[in-house]
Amino acid sequence: MLKWSVIFLIIAIIAAIFGFGGIVASAAGIAKILFYIFLVLFVISLLTGRRSV
Repeated sequence: MLKWSVIFLIIAIIAAIFGFGGIVASAAGIAKILFYIFLVLFVISLLTGRRSV
């Protein structure tokens, strides 16, 4: 699960770089939303992955 959240975080960062840079102006809003969603998912998976069972 942690692996998937890292992959999606990297994809969101790449999309954010293209969106924030003005290369694809129409995707900037979607990139910002994806970036924050996957950032939150990444932090949640880090916190839940550290718990010892």
